[in-house]
Amino acid sequence: MSGAAANDPLRIAISGASGRMGRMLAETVLGAADCRLAGALDVAGSPALGQDPGAPLGQATGVAITDDLRAGLAPAQVLIDFTRPEGTLAHIAACRALGVKAVIGTTGFSPEQKAEIAAHAKHIAIVLAPNMMVGVNVVMRLLEQAARALNEGYDIEIVEAHHRHKVDAPSGTALQMGEVIAGALGRDLKTCGVFAREGVTGPRDPSTIGFSAIRGGDIVGDHTVLFAGTGERIEISHKSGSRVAYAQGALRAARFLADKPSGLFTMTDVLQLA
Repeated sequence: MSGAAANDPLRIAISGASGRMGRMLAETVLGAADCRLAGALDVAGSPALGQDPGAPLGQATGVAITDDLRAGLAPAQVLIDFTRPEGTLAHIAACRALGVKAVIGTTGFSPEQKAEIAAHAKHIAIVLAPNMMVGVNVVMRLLEQAARALNEGYDIEIVEAHHRHKVDAPSGTALQMGEVIAGALGRDLKTCGVFAREGVTGPRDPSTIGFSAIRGGDIVGDHTVLFAGTGERIEISHKSGSRVAYAQGALRAARFLADKPSGLFTMTDVLQLA
């Protein structure tokens, strides 16, 4: 990857370029005056290979979708990746080899896989966030404050809903919400999280944080945290109406990385919410 002058457009590559999120990312990058689509990746055997990702939008970008990581990444400064954990890890390893920064919106990573990403971040700058939406990340801060104030006498349940094609549950955003709440309460989500209920479960343990996942239709992403007390309920919700908000947040993260040589960052860093 070659350097760029301060006023040059930020060169961005997109993985999963033929998918729903990939197409939205391409549209968002092509609509940003300060960014340029420099690469597009897809899996081997994809019928989109060789096509111009701007073609559905009536724009010729001069970029061809490829399964060759080096060819797709070498012209770019930043990769935006919303794919699957195994694919993302292969992409990040290639980014490290080429000196390309990365914005990762992929969910479903194991602790070991997250540690692998952290190791790469010692050499390249990475934003890792299960949800890139600006509004969701503001909600995270609200949840932290609410959990501290409602730390006694309130049962906490997290309900999320997504489209029928989502492959992991609970969603990465729901898990992040649980981690934020557990941290504010001084608990460990690994021990207090309840992810399934069936049969005679007995009374609810007040120290737990419950999760429910709904899958159906084309729901982009809804999340609600319920603080249920005696005589009152507090609900903090975020509902996604379009993937464009994910793409806009990812682009904001890419701009944030432009002057970062290395390090592992979150959307809290990008949005200066700390």
